[in-house]
Amino acid sequence: MSTRKPTLALVGATGAVGTVMLELLSTRQDVWGEIRLIASARSAGKKLVVRGEEVEVVALSEECFEGVDVAMFDVPDEVSAQWAPIAAAKGAVAVDNSGAFRMDPEVPLVVPEVNPAAARIRPRGIISNPNCTTLSMVVALGALHAELGLRELVVSSYQAASGAGQPGIDALREQIEKVSGSTTLGTQPGDVRRAVGDFGPFPAPLALNVVPWAGSLKEDGWSSEELKVRNESRKILGLPDLKVSATCVRVPVVTTHSLAVHAVFENDVTVARAHEILAEAPGVVLCDDPANGEFPTPADVVGTDPTWVGRVRQALDFPNTLEMFMCGDNLRKGAALNTAQIAELVAAELAAQAEEA
Repeated sequence: MSTRKPTLALVGATGAVGTVMLELLSTRQDVWGEIRLIASARSAGKKLVVRGEEVEVVALSEECFEGVDVAMFDVPDEVSAQWAPIAAAKGAVAVDNSGAFRMDPEVPLVVPEVNPAAARIRPRGIISNPNCTTLSMVVALGALHAELGLRELVVSSYQAASGAGQPGIDALREQIEKVSGSTTLGTQPGDVRRAVGDFGPFPAPLALNVVPWAGSLKEDGWSSEELKVRNESRKILGLPDLKVSATCVRVPVVTTHSLAVHAVFENDVTVARAHEILAEAPGVVLCDDPANGEFPTPADVVGTDPTWVGRVRQALDFPNTLEMFMCGDNLRKGAALNTAQIAELVAAELAAQAEEA
């Protein structure tokens, strides 16, 4: 006797992350029955291809969630804050990719390779997906922590323009076009600013530049992105007192975040042992042969699912400390893929419950 496959709703199907999600739903193992595509009223009526079939986008409403088992949200915080509880009230498990619920103590923050069991404990019927910067490193750090005991973390991120959504991508491409014809720009103070003109969603030109800012301003000069790295890492790893300091920098890369990570552990650590752990860790690719120029870069990692790790070194002046460089596609594992993996955990849970019934 066959078991009914769960019904999935994708809210935000027409956005940048939603587009990647459609690809993932068409290429990953198919655990879903009906898939409903939901977006704002202005996108209603569009037809998008998922699993090789055209599906019409419907406008977001309470009725959209009737009969839905799992609802994935790839929308701004304020939309998720309003509609994820509505989906949950209709009986769906809401898997949210926004920042609306990440630090809610009644909402688990889940990375399936690190803390999959947390997805089963969801008092509000909502599961949260971490920030893309945190996700780009925590898969690898989770594997190292399980063996070595993570104690302190100092991170510098190099974040892609797509972290600011489609406006970030558009702004970077427009800026590149404006500066590409010059052989002198970048040699005088302010010349890039004048040539670029419109900075888009960034506080300074991104082309021919790096911008030491991502997110919104918080207390004492910290940015929201920097605090997310700290707070979310603590919650995912189950280390509420983990010492974390982060500096988030925007770089002229379209997609894929990178991080320089200084990680201090409780136990003795060697590069050889770290290599063994990382080589066996699910969702991680070890790429670490600097003698032959092999280490991760965003241009090589973009479009792939794992976290790539290289430049693994024992810190010279700090015991039990590793220095590493990591890259992860912020639209795939950093957003769409992790959301899909969480939803698949729930689908498997629902299937198991149906078999027991």
